[in-house]
Amino acid sequence: MKILLPVDGTELSLHETRFALQLVQSGLKASFVLANVQEPASFYEIITAQNPALIEDAAMEAADDLMAPSARLLRDAGVPFETAVVSGDPAQAMRELIEMHRCDMVLMGSRALGPIRRLLESASVSRQLIDDSPVPVLLVKPPQG
Repeated sequence: MKILLPVDGTELSLHETRFALQLVQSGLKASFVLANVQEPASFYEIITAQNPALIEDAAMEAADDLMAPSARLLRDAGVPFETAVVSGDPAQAMRELIEMHRCDMVLMGSRALGPIRRLLESASVSRQLIDDSPVPVLLVKPPQG
């Protein structure tokens, strides 16, 4: 089973990665696509950039830094994974990664929102993926704090 594991370098991302490792340690045979979605360059950045490749290089470097803690956990556990960095709308980018890497599932975090904020933020990335993903989406609740 190939699982898309989007991460952003936060403690919540590490929690999701640890949960993914628990699944593997419980017997799930899986490999992972560790993914990070970068915000596209702004119009101003594109216009003022002396060298547009520098913007892309900076985004790739940032993504590598954000994925490093989760990658370290997977590597230390001996779990196979590959990395993917994309830019754009996060939900759309993840749907494209699902197709491109032929993922069977998405494992991602869910922020603990109250009922009112949940209604107001119905367009969250996790909600969009639940609604539009061609594969199952497993939401990992944040740790009890």
